[in-house]
Amino acid sequence: MKYRRAILSIAGLALLHGSAIRADGQDAVKVLIPPGSWNCGMAEGIPSPESGSLIFQVQMKLDRVADIGKTPFGNRRVAVGQEGTVAGPKLSAAVMSGGLDLELTLSNGAIEIEQILVLKTADGKYIYVRSAGAGAAANDVRIVMDFEAPNASEYAWLNSGKYVARRSLDRTAKTLALRVYDVSGVTLKLDAANTIRIATPNGAPAQPWDSRRKGATEQQGEMLIKESVTLGPSQSVGPSKRGNRNIIPITGGELSGRIGGRVLAGGADYQNLSNPATIDARYLWQANDGEIIIVRNSGPFGALVPTFEARVDGPYAFLNTGLYLSSNPGMAAGGVGITMYDSKN
Repeated sequence: MKYRRAILSIAGLALLHGSAIRADGQDAVKVLIPPGSWNCGMAEGIPSPESGSLIFQVQMKLDRVADIGKTPFGNRRVAVGQEGTVAGPKLSAAVMSGGLDLELTLSNGAIEIEQILVLKTADGKYIYVRSAGAGAAANDVRIVMDFEAPNASEYAWLNSGKYVARRSLDRTAKTLALRVYDVSGVTLKLDAANTIRIATPNGAPAQPWDSRRKGATEQQGEMLIKESVTLGPSQSVGPSKRGNRNIIPITGGELSGRIGGRVLAGGADYQNLSNPATIDARYLWQANDGEIIIVRNSGPFGALVPTFEARVDGPYAFLNTGLYLSSNPGMAAGGVGITMYDSKN
């Protein structure tokens, strides 16, 4: 096995042509204890994926892999997916284009992953997948998969159980692969000899899982930007374990104001249409100077809050610390128009 020989020859380093490769040896079978700030939905411990049963594999091409640089949370890299395939004994589907893979490397080498995908089954059902991963080092990152499948479908079994994946991202080939295992029946051995506790650097701010909410006294101040966002056809999951999920892919757009540039294709508005209806738009801006900014615009209608993640030593670092509010989406050519503002009390 050339990958195994390569890993051994570089004394366990985690990267081969940009891909995260599974750790060999005893550490690979130990339980990872994630940090409290990024517990991946398995705060008690993440077992080795291979201790479970393989249920399917994901293969997808990547549209881009962007190194954002050092942000307030660590060194950030974002990959945007093209279409892909899901194949295995328990699920066959397509991966829809526009998936996001957000990788964060902390100063101590620990890794945190957020990944958002949409699957479409052969019979036309959509499955929303928002997963979190962690690793003490890049050679043993485990992704805790979380699925929202239609309740009234043969895929509803994905809404329960425990699933952990092994991820491999090859930036040279621009591919991303996942091997997904069912670990529902795995018994965790949580003694010191069988666990690895993932540490976070002292004083490092934790990246958020949930979005900021509008304060009771916040009001719209000066305009920050205007954006026009083009959209693809809706991908409706329907009623699932967290409500009525609907996904509207983001296919591009333009922005003007204090930042000029464009909205990149990728990501989506991951709406929950249960009462009260909320949006959770996740996507990327590219400024006219080439800088890429991670955007999240979330909340109930009438109280949308945009947040940003930009390079701390770049021209848009002010976005990391400012507080902002957003208009509701309004109709625009090919999609929606949105205005974002400074927040004031």
